[in-house]
Amino acid sequence: MTDLQLTRARAEQGDAEAQYNLGIMYDNGQGVPWDDAEAVTWYRLAAEQGHVEAQYDLGWLYTKGRGVRQDAVTAAKWWLLAAEQGHAEAQYNLGGMYDNGWGVPQDKAEAVKWYRLAAEQGHAKAQNILGAMYRYGRGAPPAERRS
Repeated sequence: MTDLQLTRARAEQGDAEAQYNLGIMYDNGQGVPWDDAEAVTWYRLAAEQGHVEAQYDLGWLYTKGRGVRQDAVTAAKWWLLAAEQGHAEAQYNLGGMYDNGWGVPQDKAEAVKWYRLAAEQGHAKAQNILGAMYRYGRGAPPAERRS
C-alpha cells in the first residue's frame, strides 16, 4: 500500500489526523489532483472531531470561498473553535473579524480579547494591532485608556 492509500484508509475509518492530512493533500495537490471541495470534505470531518488545524484551515477556505461558497459567518464559527483551543492565528483572525464586523457583529472589546490572546502567544501582528488599538483608544476598556 502507498502512503496515499494508507492515509485514505485511515481517514475513511475516522482517524482525524489522517482526514486532516488528506485534506492538506487535496488543498495543495500533493499526490492527488488539486481539489478544494475535496479538501473541505476531509478538513470538515477532522474539524468536527476537534482537530484544531483542520478547524483553522476550514475557516480559511470559507473566508476565501475555495471549495465552498464564501461565508464569513461560517469562517468565524470554525476560527472560534480553533481560537478556543489556543490557535494563535485563529485568535488573530477572529480578532480582525470582530474589529471589522465581518461575519460577526462589530465589537472592539471582543476584538481586543482575541488580539490579546494571540499577542500573549507572541503573535507579532496581533501585538502590533493591539498596541495601536490601545494607543488610539479603540476597544480598550476605559480604565486602560490613556488620558
